[in-house]
Amino acid sequence: MEPEFDAVVIGAGFAGLYMLHRLRKLGMRAVVLEQGDGVGGTWYWNRYPGARCDSESYYYCYSFSKELEQEWTWTERYPSHPEIRAYLEHVTDRFGLREDIRFGVRVTGAGFDEDTRTWTVDSTSGELRCRFLITAVGCLSTANVPDIPGLDSFDGRWFHTGRWPHEGVDVRGRRVGIVGTGSTGIQAIPVVAEQAAHLTVFQRTANYSIPARNGPLAAAESDAYKRDYAEIREVQANSTNGHPFVVSTQSALEPEPAERERIYADAWERGGLRFRAAFSDVLADADANETASDFIRDRIREVVDDPETAEKLVPTDHGFATKRPPIDTHYFETYNRDDVELVDVRATPIEEIVPEGVRTSDGVYELDDIVFATGFDALTGPLLGLNLTGSDGTSLRELWTYGPRTYLGLGIHGFPNLFTITGPFSPSVLTNMPTSIEQHVDWIARCLEHLRAQGVDRIEAERSAEIAWAEHTQEAADATLLPRASSSWYLGANVPGKPKVFMPYAGGFARYTRTCDEVATDGYRGFVLTPAGRPADEALAG
Repeated sequence: MEPEFDAVVIGAGFAGLYMLHRLRKLGMRAVVLEQGDGVGGTWYWNRYPGARCDSESYYYCYSFSKELEQEWTWTERYPSHPEIRAYLEHVTDRFGLREDIRFGVRVTGAGFDEDTRTWTVDSTSGELRCRFLITAVGCLSTANVPDIPGLDSFDGRWFHTGRWPHEGVDVRGRRVGIVGTGSTGIQAIPVVAEQAAHLTVFQRTANYSIPARNGPLAAAESDAYKRDYAEIREVQANSTNGHPFVVSTQSALEPEPAERERIYADAWERGGLRFRAAFSDVLADADANETASDFIRDRIREVVDDPETAEKLVPTDHGFATKRPPIDTHYFETYNRDDVELVDVRATPIEEIVPEGVRTSDGVYELDDIVFATGFDALTGPLLGLNLTGSDGTSLRELWTYGPRTYLGLGIHGFPNLFTITGPFSPSVLTNMPTSIEQHVDWIARCLEHLRAQGVDRIEAERSAEIAWAEHTQEAADATLLPRASSSWYLGANVPGKPKVFMPYAGGFARYTRTCDEVATDGYRGFVLTPAGRPADEALAG
């Protein structure tokens, strides 16, 4: 029996929308299943105060359509969540994608049938069958709510930033506590502080942050970007992180201290993620990294008036950018307010939630609202939440008991005809996400076109290729300072019990793209392609 669809795509964010567009271009029968009631993916759910992108708007967007590049005009240097959703709504309607998206549908499970070589997808709206299953569930979409005793006893309201009520939350006149000072907390804290009667910030790990220098995007600047898009996209494609700027070739240890300080100061004033590109070896050499870390520590001490509070905010347990490097708008300045209090929960740990608020080892902080800015079960959480079962009946959760394993972050041995957009062991969160997404979607689309041309109806990553890629991914990470941040969510360290495996590919976006292209050119080396009507074990043997 032929399946209802050639492909089912799970998720209607940047990845799912573009995947649907490419599948349509191939003439394939495709449908997108989306849990939310609208498009946007992570930007559909993340509507907390201050939520905005940390890549600049002119390149946090699609590049596949020259017309789209010219017709859409961004209003800010860093787009806020409503503007990103508006952009994705425009894309959805511009390319007529909405009719093939089923909103309000949550996938509850999916299994591969070896006899029919099809996936059966179970969802809240029923069952459907497809030849290929493509996950576009994002890397940061499974909220990580900490398991703190007594949360159910709290008399006030509590929220997670990743599941923020769409109608908004009014905190005027209320005592608010925010747990977490990662990228999300750093965005939310200044905004909540302006609205609440009093804000208590519960910090486990002090964080580096670079000023965003956000502001309106002038028409002349926007027009210049539109004129230069061809060059901008070329720089992105050949970059380490999918951003349109070039990392300096100079070591941070080469200039005299005064000159190095000047270079950092210029980058600080420019703001944003370019700061980490000031020198070539900030993420490769510990001594070089320390120069950047010390510069930011000094800026924190300059900004924060109270010396004791400043020292609490100075990171000492990891180097700059070895964890996700946030950018901010007046984050450190917020601690100069009389109505903002910082609690170091390493020194005085949270013991429980009580009806009146949060109890730490030094007492109770009375609160009306608690906001958990505690991040996500990153990269693996969204995939494990789909309850996938492979060709031999093994669940993905069982297979990844000791951590994820993929080939190129695109395929998984034992799970034929499954493609994972920006899966573990791909560059994903170390890059500008739309850049990585487009590269993955284009590779998958070309692969599907090849399979159809060759009469192939089954593709599966080889175990040996998966093992080799895992080893290479670890080697790439070890060539940087990234794995040294032991509390990083890149390692899964923010989720209790999660195996500590460095999950993003740190070898660079351009290098990764070349590898994917070489794999395809070499007949999809590392994958087993089985023609229709031929047993899979024969293809493996042959």
